[in-house]
Amino acid sequence: MSAHPDLIPPARVLEAFDLEPSSLVRATSGLMNPTWYVDSRGGAALVLQRVNPIFSAEVNVDIAAVTEHLRKKGLVTPRLVPTRDGALWLEHDGVWRALTRIHGVCHDALSRPTQARAAGCIVAEFHRAVSDLDHRFRNRRLGVHDTAKHLRILREALVEHRAHRHFDVIEPLAERVLEAAATLPPLPTKPDRIVHGDPKISNLLFAHGTDRAVCPIDLDTLAHMPVALEHGDALRSWCNPATEDAASARFVREFFDAAIEGYAEAAQGFLTEAEWGAIPRGALTITVELAARFCADALRESYFGWNRARYESASAHNQARVRGQLLLAEGIRAELAELEAKTAEAFGA
Repeated sequence: MSAHPDLIPPARVLEAFDLEPSSLVRATSGLMNPTWYVDSRGGAALVLQRVNPIFSAEVNVDIAAVTEHLRKKGLVTPRLVPTRDGALWLEHDGVWRALTRIHGVCHDALSRPTQARAAGCIVAEFHRAVSDLDHRFRNRRLGVHDTAKHLRILREALVEHRAHRHFDVIEPLAERVLEAAATLPPLPTKPDRIVHGDPKISNLLFAHGTDRAVCPIDLDTLAHMPVALEHGDALRSWCNPATEDAASARFVREFFDAAIEGYAEAAQGFLTEAEWGAIPRGALTITVELAARFCADALRESYFGWNRARYESASAHNQARVRGQLLLAEGIRAELAELEAKTAEAFGA
């Protein structure tokens, strides 16, 4: 379900980017940025977005720097299309931008190991391509994967929202999350590398009718962080053949093996042993961290988007997310030693 379903791009926005109004088609997916497919008056296939206010307008400076670097390296990537005045974005009742449209399809979940291998390859190519980019990010996402902070927020929510109508259901979920967090193994905090920042499977574009990954999309989350955190976020998504809120969520070992093989093959010595060795631990940590975030949101109900077609409230949707992440965490923890051995094998240790 898309955000702001009744929003219509103003005429001033269409004029600024030289867009054909009759070509507008609202994208049906995405919780972050309201999105339309549209043609320019010159016939170019573009994407128009109203940037979610949780991001500063200057996030577009970061996107421009990274995508220009990717273009120079020969990688496929969406590119910002300036306004007729040459600006990267337009501020008019929000922040608007246009991007080149790359044709393909996104998946909410993977169904085959070949897709997981392709996902691993495309993310490795992205990481390698930006490894020599010297850029200071304007939109700094400090603490986005500060696990201790997210656990503290959950504990505070349990104190502050005891009157919540679903507290008796959420409290046992929170206890399970905190119990899982108590035994999380340590992760390396350095080096910081340029990463996508939100490499869930729906943020990777695949070629129509194939298992070939084309490129990462939705680049608002670009950041510097240890790569084990990036991998953790990726693998908890890629290795679950159900959606993150499904009662059938589970960790599929075949998907992990294919993804790590694909990444290691395309990375070609890019990571240090300490970095690649932490990938399975990163998957466990981020899965538990997300469970904590969803659990706190189930009490605070401040999440920016939830599926109104399936859930009666943001709390109900986030409770389902917590249960899904806990199932994944249990699966990862049960196979952690085997996942570490597979990772070492893939990276040639």
